[in-house]
Amino acid sequence: VFVFVYSYTFVIRKAMLMLRFQRIGRRNDPAFRIVATEKRSKPKSGFLEILGSYHPKTKDTQLKQERIVYWLSKGAKSTPTVHNLLVAKAVIQAKKVPVVK
Repeated sequence: VFVFVYSYTFVIRKAMLMLRFQRIGRRNDPAFRIVATEKRSKPKSGFLEILGSYHPKTKDTQLKQERIVYWLSKGAKSTPTVHNLLVAKAVIQAKKVPVVK
């Protein structure tokens, strides 16, 4: 929750939280963090918490399941790709959603 002061009045703006990938790999060797971040933030900018990692070449996945469930319970939304990864790893019970690039 962010509080802004405009002429002695307080305006509270709730930030839309997202669970999404953040690329951390080298060139031609992709690796991704799964992070909780504000929806409007830039992909390489700050994040609230690191929730796991995913390496698409080796299919190695590490997830902090209890923290992911915590952020989802607080109202965070996940991107379609992260959602499908969480469904595949049985972190959440849902159907996969179509991903369009």
